[in-house]
Amino acid sequence: MLIKDWMATTILTVDANTSVMRATRIMKENNIHRLPVLSHGKLAGIITDRDLKDASPSSTTDMDLHEMYYLLSEMKVKDVMTGNPICLKKDDTLEKAAMVMLRERISGLLVVDDNGSLVGLLSESDILKGFIHATGIQDGAYQFVIDMADTGGSVSKLIDVLRQHKARVLSILTSFNDAPPGFKRVSVRILPEAGGVEALAQEIGGMGGYNIVTQSLDDLSNLPKK
Repeated sequence: MLIKDWMATTILTVDANTSVMRATRIMKENNIHRLPVLSHGKLAGIITDRDLKDASPSSTTDMDLHEMYYLLSEMKVKDVMTGNPICLKKDDTLEKAAMVMLRERISGLLVVDDNGSLVGLLSESDILKGFIHATGIQDGAYQFVIDMADTGGSVSKLIDVLRQHKARVLSILTSFNDAPPGFKRVSVRILPEAGGVEALAQEIGGMGGYNIVTQSLDDLSNLPKK
């Protein structure tokens, strides 16, 4: 999955000399949490709602309202922005972007082209959308989670069985940290033939070295809401 397929390309920006007050208003009016900052048309930094909150006078300050508004109108974005922001290229993968965000503890990053020009924004929500799309859960896919020997051809053997049962494979994810030593844990989502799940489960369970950890169809009809 590539960043360019999931990033936002309609981008609001502010100039480095924009006032903090105006930047705050832009974020609130557009319900966004970050703004790229340009200087002379080139990317200079990024400012987030957290930066603006930290820059605003505390509610316990002795300033009166007029003094507070004057301070915010005089303070510039360039005074509180993060310079040299973390950027990735549009042809980088979502997986790489997720690793960068997790390591740097950020919820979004800027996307640039080979010339360093801003071409997009990528948020945590964009990555989650990409992950959901890749798994196939939204298509009503049935999931098998299987521990199998960590040997060459073990996944191919599983795919052969799925093909024989005319199951359509939507995604395959493999991990090792949560599997027993010498095994790998494979999560496969499929669209099975009508009534074919039990027969498929029986055949997989009867294969030597293949242990079905769980099998399920996610109920998406009544997802929790905040």
